Amino acid sequence: MISVYYFGAIALVLVGLYGVLVKKNLMKILISLSIMETGVNLLLISIGYVSGKSAPILSEGVKWNQAVDPIPQALVLTAIVIGVATTAMALSAAILIYEKYGTLNVEEIRRLRG
Repeated sequence: MISVYYFGAIALVLVGLYGVLVKKNLMKILISLSIMETGVNLLLISIGYVSGKSAPILSEGVKWNQAVDPIPQALVLTAIVIGVATTAMALSAAILIYEKYGTLNVEEIRRLRG
């Protein structure tokens, strides 16, 4: 069952990498980066998953040795917050680029820059 998650994570990273390398539209490149980030987060969560154990939340009936390692989950939560912030900053930069050059095509932006 774990291999399905690994396969999905790697597929997401590859789809995102394809978009970054092939697409010329700045918005599509940003979306591809977000897809890659989701794939990496899924891979980290899949690595931290242990079958038969529960989430590391304090509750009655769950002892400390029955919970999974909380480090991957904390790492992914931090990565999600950082990813949202960087995506918002990149989108605002894309808006400024569009206002200045009138296009989101990276080749045309390079040509207009000189």
